[in-house]
Amino acid sequence: MARYSQAKQKQAAASFADRVFRTIRSGASATTQDGQRVRLAAGPTVNPAREQINSLHLTSSSTAAATECPTTVACTFVAGSPVGRQVADRPTNGIRIDTIVIHDLESTYDAGVAGLANPANPGATHYVMSSTGAVTQMVTTKDIAFHAGNYSTNLHSIGIEHEGYAAHGAAWYSEAQYQSTADLVKYLADRFDIPLDRQHVIGHDNVAGPNSALVSGMHWDPGYAWDWNRFMSLLDAPVSGVSEVPQPGSVVSIKPSFADNVQTLQICPSDDPTGQTTACTEQQHLTNFVYLHTAPSQAAPLFGDQAIHGTAPGTGRVNDWGSTAQAGQQFVVADVQDDWTAIWFSGAKVWFYNPGGANTRTSYGVKIIKPAGTAPVSPYGSSYPDKAEYPAGLGASTQAPLNMYAIPTGQAYVATREAAATDDYFPTSGAVLIGGKKMYTIQYNHRVALVYANDVTATTAVHHWENDGN
Repeated sequence: MARYSQAKQKQAAASFADRVFRTIRSGASATTQDGQRVRLAAGPTVNPAREQINSLHLTSSSTAAATECPTTVACTFVAGSPVGRQVADRPTNGIRIDTIVIHDLESTYDAGVAGLANPANPGATHYVMSSTGAVTQMVTTKDIAFHAGNYSTNLHSIGIEHEGYAAHGAAWYSEAQYQSTADLVKYLADRFDIPLDRQHVIGHDNVAGPNSALVSGMHWDPGYAWDWNRFMSLLDAPVSGVSEVPQPGSVVSIKPSFADNVQTLQICPSDDPTGQTTACTEQQHLTNFVYLHTAPSQAAPLFGDQAIHGTAPGTGRVNDWGSTAQAGQQFVVADVQDDWTAIWFSGAKVWFYNPGGANTRTSYGVKIIKPAGTAPVSPYGSSYPDKAEYPAGLGASTQAPLNMYAIPTGQAYVATREAAATDDYFPTSGAVLIGGKKMYTIQYNHRVALVYANDVTATTAVHHWENDGN
């Protein structure tokens, strides 16, 4: 079993085999990439002959002691590019760690680790996960890695890259990978007190664009095939809520069944660095999202994100994140019509097919954000102090609204966490600057955005019977 893992390192091979034997004992079910459902009944107790692994003559890790990993994960350390990280002392220095970002490499494991270790690489990540479940740590968690394409996000997050290609995600995201990543995320969440939910465990495709010029080019990994429902269940934090037909004003968590959620995607050669896609083709895949339309009809155009399409409709292109709402994301219901549900999304009213509430769960106890005045509220992609708050000698980071977006009056959005103070970091001196204002992070569209707390009012979504005087 250890040989079958194809792992080159002894601990990685042993961890893979241990997971297989645990699965034999407990049973499992899954849906294959082509939609076939497979179920393995719980089997007998099996006692692996662990001494057999010595006959494989695999290498042993000499760097495991330097890693920050749970004991259930085979972990080694390879230093990432020095220009892709900043030495810090999080969270002791006052920089909170409140987000874990899931990525894919768009390469194999070995090539990804080698590329991220290249001293000329301007990017880095904290961890890289192989398809066998082995992990390489490349940046210590106290330090800042340039992994998310947004420095504000990098300040407060830990990045985990995965072997694989987003256009072929279901073929690469293995059960061993899901389980090892879940063990790692639970370890990190416990250590840094990060809530285990989709508001704090996000994809790279959910990260805010830091400024108006960069929004359209933000990465879209891990993409349509990362099974968020499965992954959150492995974290013992499944996407939950009441199964019911949504009502206007309520909050819904998106929850399509991955095993049944077949969508049509267009995949083009530029989306697929493996070279396997030689022409743009439409393909059907199991997906983690619902398509968003401009009206309650399958014939209605898809919603087009303003940063990508301006006022034009969206597309079914695999990298067109703007027309999709993803499993675990939360939105305020704007309207309901027959089998369709409308939500406030990217400053617009958009619709998705939701017969009987099949693709959603109603969530309560969630904070809802609305404009405080009569003017639209501007969302931001970063959270820096005002220029006047920077002491002399410290250059101020630029803070400007995302000019293609707005939150009109009458619309409402879900705050993904409590309002937090703006901040910035200066690695040369180690100085941390905490601003006087606070910002909410909200689920604005497929990505999050930030709004000043003083610009909005916050209320809590409650059960309808809590608000009817009975």
